[in-house]
Amino acid sequence: MRHRTHGDGAFSAEQLKHCGPDCVFEAGVLVFHPENIELGANVYVGHHAILKGYHQNLMRIGDETWVGQQAFLHSAGGIDIGARVGIGPGVRIITSSHGEAGRDIAILDSPIELGPVVIEDDCDLGVGAIVLPGVRIGRGAQIGAGAVVTEDVPPYSIAVGVPAKVTRERPR
Repeated sequence: MRHRTHGDGAFSAEQLKHCGPDCVFEAGVLVFHPENIELGANVYVGHHAILKGYHQNLMRIGDETWVGQQAFLHSAGGIDIGARVGIGPGVRIITSSHGEAGRDIAILDSPIELGPVVIEDDCDLGVGAIVLPGVRIGRGAQIGAGAVVTEDVPPYSIAVGVPAKVTRERPR
């Protein structure tokens, strides 16, 4: 049996498609396919976070965004994160899943379906939140800790729970 690897995740900022000034990468950050990752200015990536680029599509993280410790961003379907977004520790952003091919085919062997994730400016994703493929989180929305976001969240809304549901709008 032949084994393959995607590499060890070691990287330098120069390998990224774009890395704005004053970005911070804490110890233990892993980056895969850096050639498909763009970071704006003043982006912070916390300890042991994983930026899992993919051989296609782009991961874009806007200016002054904060990615917490042990966050996992997987951009097979593409990730577009706006400016001034807070991504809490342990957040998972996933852009692919296995399709339903029937009982005669193992789920792992089913076709991969891609769905881009868009998180607009000024959002906050609480500790341990999970964002699933194809979701758009509108500007200024807040996602509660541990929420599982399976559908779009309107701008300036607060969504909590499993699955995440909008409970109210943020005050003006």
